[in-house]
This record gives sequence, C-alpha cells and structure tokens, in this order.
Amino acid sequence: METDQELIQFFKALSDATRLRIAGRLADGDCSEEALASWLGEKPAVVKHHLGLLAAAGLVEALDAGGQTYRLRLAGARALAGRLLAHAVTVVPEGAAADPFEHKVLREFLTPAGAIRDLPVQERKLRVVLRYAAQSFAAGQRYSEKEVNTLLKRLHPDSATLRRLLVDFGLLQRQSAGQAYWRT
Repeated sequence: METDQELIQFFKALSDATRLRIAGRLADGDCSEEALASWLGEKPAVVKHHLGLLAAAGLVEALDAGGQTYRLRLAGARALAGRLLAHAVTVVPEGAAADPFEHKVLREFLTPAGAIRDLPVQERKLRVVLRYAAQSFAAGQRYSEKEVNTLLKRLHPDSATLRRLLVDFGLLQRQSAGQAYWRT
C-alpha cells in the first residue's frame, strides 16, 4: 500500500535526533545548509544528507535551484495525515467475535463494510472467518442455492468457494442434491 510506504518514510525521517533538530530549526524560519551545519556543529555533507531524507519524506523543500536554502514543508505532513484519516477502519460487528483472537482475525480479514477481504490460509483463522460468514444465515431457516449465493456474494466475490467451505467445515448443511441449505 502506498500510504504504508509513505508512513515508513515519514517516521524514518523523524527517527533521528539530528533530523528532528533540523525540522525544529526550520520551524522557526527558512535556513541555509551552511547555517544549519554551523548551528548543529556538523559538517555540511552530513546536513545535506539529513535534508535529503527530510525532503524525500516531504517535510522540507529547497527554495532555490542549488538546494542551498530550505523551508519546513508542513503541507506534506498534513496531506499524509489526511490520507491516513480518510482510510476507514474495520469495525467488527457486535457479537461477531467470541474472543480477542477472533476480533483480531476479523479486523485483519474484513473490509470496513463488513465484506471478507481475503480467505485466510491458516485453518484456525479460516474457521473464524467462516463462522462470521455463517452468521448471515438464520438458524432453522432453509435457503435455496441461489439465496445462499446471493447472501455470500455480499461477503465475498467467490460465493461458490465460500459456500463449499461452509459446508465442508460443517457450518452449513445441505440436501444431497443441493436443493436446500441451512445453518447448523
């Protein structure tokens, strides 16, 4: 995900005391590489390296073509924060998870809308996701295969695989010809 890489780059840029000091100094106003080097007591090449990392993260910008004077760029940090806040968080429906492990699994494999993002490979996690999917069916009610597919398509595009897994793991029962399905 692009935002993950941007976050990593952003926090790496701020994970160094020298870069934090540079950002703090630039918060007071524009400054040249030489002035920053003198203020920090560092060699200009070291300051240039740190400025490059801060610029790559979108935190500073060069004001001249030669890259001698820099300015703190808060717009980059604000834009990244805005994109992060725009991402919806998956909220596990009430009663869908029996314990913290199930809650964690459902947060990992559900979309914010409650659909199944991916089917887990690990059987233990797959069972959690399948129990979640089985909650789409009312106990004691019989469903046609078409109704089952319609309900499962809301959760995952591959309704046939999901239906087969629900039957294989004993969460749905079916008549031998597949004429009716019901929750166990």
